[in-house]
Amino acid sequence: MTGVTVLPSHSRRLPVLSHRGAFRLHASVLVGLLAASSAPTPLYALYQAAWHFSAMTLTVVFSAYALALLVALLTAGTLSDHLGRRPVLAGALLAEAVAMTVFATAQGVPALIAARILQGLATGVATSAAGAALLDFEDPDRPGRATVANGIGPVAGMAAGVLAATALVQYAPAPTRTVYLLLLLLFTAQAAAVLLTPETARPRPGAWRSLRPAITVAPASRPVMVLAAPGIVAAWALGGFYSSLGPSLARLIAPHAARATGGLVFFTLTAAAGLAGHAARRLPALTVSLAGTVLLIPGALLTLSGPPLHSLLALFTGTAVAGAGFGAVTQGALRLLLPPAAPGERAGTLAAYYVLSYLAMSAPAVLAGLLTNLYGLQRAVSLYAVTVILLALIGLTRAMRQPRAA
Repeated sequence: MTGVTVLPSHSRRLPVLSHRGAFRLHASVLVGLLAASSAPTPLYALYQAAWHFSAMTLTVVFSAYALALLVALLTAGTLSDHLGRRPVLAGALLAEAVAMTVFATAQGVPALIAARILQGLATGVATSAAGAALLDFEDPDRPGRATVANGIGPVAGMAAGVLAATALVQYAPAPTRTVYLLLLLLFTAQAAAVLLTPETARPRPGAWRSLRPAITVAPASRPVMVLAAPGIVAAWALGGFYSSLGPSLARLIAPHAARATGGLVFFTLTAAAGLAGHAARRLPALTVSLAGTVLLIPGALLTLSGPPLHSLLALFTGTAVAGAGFGAVTQGALRLLLPPAAPGERAGTLAAYYVLSYLAMSAPAVLAGLLTNLYGLQRAVSLYAVTVILLALIGLTRAMRQPRAA
């Protein structure tokens, strides 16, 4: 353990998993949560065909999830520090299961938005609790493993979710139901399994006060957060674009391509991110973060060249390069942010990181949907790419001027 006491009273009431088993379980929870978050991406084309809504409506559906997640992080991001990891995480996973039920039975855009809101609230509560629990269960003989898992788990989950949903779109008879029913079973099983883990956070007063909207960053992590913010915003803004409008961009470039092509755009981004994060896990964190920020620039430029060239190759190459940058920025930033935080500051610091990330992911995506409606998708892509490039350059300039800040 890393400075967090396991409470023995809980272990006498229920059988408990070993620390290694608990670590793996919480890593799987992160993967599952983010798989569910990306699963609707390949299904958006089916929803649009069935319910006839615009690109603007699509980005509203997408952003309903991210904004709800932000609300949960701002209000309940530190709740597990007060009530304990187990009850908070188990409750959030059951709420996630309910959201999957709403998805599976949705008959129109209002139900889809409601499902995304419930999913965002549950995911916001669960990710901060599961991420903090990973740090609690880290093997002291293998330091840094929990931070790597917090960086790779989400992007691996997004890749798995979009790939599974893409395959179901292509081959399953009822893809808009099947994927959610499978996730419903997963979250129910995970909620039950969480109850078999040791409790690592000693309950303390202040749970109600902790629900006041706030961003809590460990004092030792604040300089890093300020330094890394432009690169984090650029990476997640690009991720939000691919998640919400990537399939539409693929259809613009190749209208007659297979239905799975749109889903594979976001899969390429997240798969490249996961591979890059894993490959860079032993390199210096600041170097990884800077290299990732650099890669965002050619990734955005290649993606920008896809429509005028009518080239899916340019789109997928740009997506892969941008994905590698996304994974490196995420991995490097978390490895800089989390180690300085004390055990009681972990959930809050991780929640603050996710607040910044998902705000960067959702707000520009809504703007891109509006710009698409007003000026067309190609011009929206141009404006988005230029913004990401400027943010990346700002981040690199600041880092170069303060090489010792992290």
